[in-house]
Amino acid sequence: MATNAIDQTRRMLSLVTYLRERPGAHVDDVARAFGITQDELISDLDVLPMCGTSFRGGDLLDIDTDGERIWWHNPDDVAEPLRLAADEATALLVAARAVSTLPGLREGDRQALLRATAKLEAAAGEAAGASSRLSVTFESEGGVFADVDRAISERRRLWLRYYSPARDELTEREVDPIRLFAVGHTYVEAWCRLSEARRTFRLDRVAEIKLLDEPSAPPEIELRDLSEGLVQPAAEDPEVVVEVGPGGRWVAEYYPHDSAEELADGGLRVTLRTPDPTSLRRLALRLGRDGRIVSPVGLAVSAREAARDALAAYESEPAEGPDGLA
Repeated sequence: MATNAIDQTRRMLSLVTYLRERPGAHVDDVARAFGITQDELISDLDVLPMCGTSFRGGDLLDIDTDGERIWWHNPDDVAEPLRLAADEATALLVAARAVSTLPGLREGDRQALLRATAKLEAAAGEAAGASSRLSVTFESEGGVFADVDRAISERRRLWLRYYSPARDELTEREVDPIRLFAVGHTYVEAWCRLSEARRTFRLDRVAEIKLLDEPSAPPEIELRDLSEGLVQPAAEDPEVVVEVGPGGRWVAEYYPHDSAEELADGGLRVTLRTPDPTSLRRLALRLGRDGRIVSPVGLAVSAREAARDALAAYESEPAEGPDGLA
């Protein structure tokens, strides 16, 4: 089942209460109770120890697991009455007001958040006045999220204008959305009518989106397991090393990689794996002076040859005559 950050937050809040009442709960029992996989539960448990009752890092949840059972070592400490400092109250109120404006938030959740915010304002006293002079504006991804979320719930097709940094171009396509998910960034998995294949689109790269009247009808496909990341190169895949300048740092963001070492000129030395290294020759052409393939040597040589061939073809183009356009 598709999940988003709001669903995960709601689940984790319930998980805290559930674990407090069940010391040493079994992982499989908890996963079954929440209707999630054990991998999803472990992912939640990895986040909970970074949460607590203080923005300064104190009073964090001391929760861990041995893979079979879950232990919460300080539930009584965390359950003590909460006393917020002025800066903590201000940060919490600003965040609450910002989240309440998110397009993807369910109306019931929005009203509950507004009620909680009102109670916090009353308890915060003077700190609430300071928070009212601050505001947070979310990027346009929130509107894209809302349209995708609506398309999924109403089973409608979407039209996208989408930017691909690897090709440095915008493409237009119609897609049948399947699910929203977050792995570092927020993505929509969809059936693309242009390529007639499953594709994944990052929401912050959607330049324009329209909700269409056509019904969404993606084929029956098995959902991928994303617990280990969006793209999972195999350990036996050949290793490729690419060095990029400051203008090519996007490579480390776009391509899954084993490492990205900083270079003195502000660039990166990126080590990645791919089952088909020759597919990266296009990357080398796209980078131009902003990068080069270092290894394997054969791929580096073929990339340079492809670049020379492309340059020769460009230089051999006949010049425009007097009546031609510049």
